Amino acid sequence: MQMTITNSLWSFLLIFLLVLQLLLVLTLTIKPIMRYIIGQQVSEFVDKLLSDKYTQNLMEVWPAGKRISVLNILELGFRSQSGKIVTRPLGSPKHFPGYDNLMFSPHLMTKMSLPESTPLNMQVTLGPKAARPMTINIPIMIGAMAYGIALSEEAKRALARAAKALQTSTCSGEGPYLPEERQEAGKYVLQISRWAWGARTQEQVASADMLEVQMGQGADVGSVAVEAIEFQGRAQELSGLAPDEPATAFPAPPGIQRPSDWPGFMKSLRKRANGIPIALKLMATGNLEEDLAVAIQLGFDAVIIDGAQGGSHATTPIKQDDFGIPSLFALSRAVRFLKSQKVRERISLIAAGGYFTPGECLKAIALGADAIYMATVPLLSLTHNQVRKVIPWEPPTTLVYYDSPSKGKLDIDQAATSVVNSLTAMVLEMEEGMRALGKTSLQELSPDDMVALDSLTAEVTGVKRGY
Repeated sequence: MQMTITNSLWSFLLIFLLVLQLLLVLTLTIKPIMRYIIGQQVSEFVDKLLSDKYTQNLMEVWPAGKRISVLNILELGFRSQSGKIVTRPLGSPKHFPGYDNLMFSPHLMTKMSLPESTPLNMQVTLGPKAARPMTINIPIMIGAMAYGIALSEEAKRALARAAKALQTSTCSGEGPYLPEERQEAGKYVLQISRWAWGARTQEQVASADMLEVQMGQGADVGSVAVEAIEFQGRAQELSGLAPDEPATAFPAPPGIQRPSDWPGFMKSLRKRANGIPIALKLMATGNLEEDLAVAIQLGFDAVIIDGAQGGSHATTPIKQDDFGIPSLFALSRAVRFLKSQKVRERISLIAAGGYFTPGECLKAIALGADAIYMATVPLLSLTHNQVRKVIPWEPPTTLVYYDSPSKGKLDIDQAATSVVNSLTAMVLEMEEGMRALGKTSLQELSPDDMVALDSLTAEVTGVKRGY
């Protein structure tokens, strides 16, 4: 018995040594061979790069990429492949003039900053002259993101749940009315949109705390269409469209065929609103003052100014890159015009389009905004700690889009918590900035609390130069 065990051990050791020897031989022989093959390939590739003329050289794409950008080449490929309009998510990649060249300027010796324990008033009342104004506890509102056209039910419910926890508002966006979103939300903004369902039912209007008439946004204006295949399911059922009928946006909400229809439209809508504020959402353009003059005449209680940095689920590059004016320009012009017409105290001003940091938000409020609409920040926050469910094969946003097969993977509770944490942290930073400036409420902020680092920013905002 002992002899059998000893023989087995020797056999095992012999096999083990043979395997080690084989691995060593393979390592010593294959590695040099592989290095030689790879070296030959690299050498041949480099030789071609350095000797072939440009028209036959892979490096032809380098100067082309420097000239028209990799993004342009990518979108050219999309157009060449399909022959259809390209729709790009999340807004323009262009870097428009923004808030970077504005800096807060506290008084260090003549006015003390506030202790960390000092309570601050972060409340905002929108539509103050309406019979039933809307008050929110923080100056950040969750912006318009459409159910069905863009986001899934899970994503919309998570955003609504987060808004309620934050004691701020969430907006329906331009998609079909989603009852579950309203049930989850606290303060609720219902968009009167430019789609077939955009007029909303009286029951839907009665459920809102503010109405928002959508005439455009930073990344979109005018007529657009969504193919039926991207809209199938419950969203199409709630829209009232036939199963194979595409969804098409009109130039204006249902009931507006020409500019002369506005007074009658607003009279009817105000009666339906029953005292809650009515806001107008605009793409900010070079004709901003003309649009605001009409808004004043029609009696809107608030205006949402969406700058060129505004995002969208899917709009064309030409509208994202080549329409509108930057948010900083839009806000500054809107404040000046409303003050010149002596209606600034009556009409609330909500800034939107490209606000990503606490500093940008606080600067916009100092320039005259009452509140900030945010969409991209809460949208990206939704997927925090859940991206591993889809990457690396799909982008994180497939967890929240309506037409994505991965939307069911989104954990609503976790997503809502992430949004709450994200916006809570942003507001805490804004509060820290206010204490450093010696301010106890948002209403105390003004352009005098900042300096501009360049002449363009100073000219646009009216803020004094820092040099």
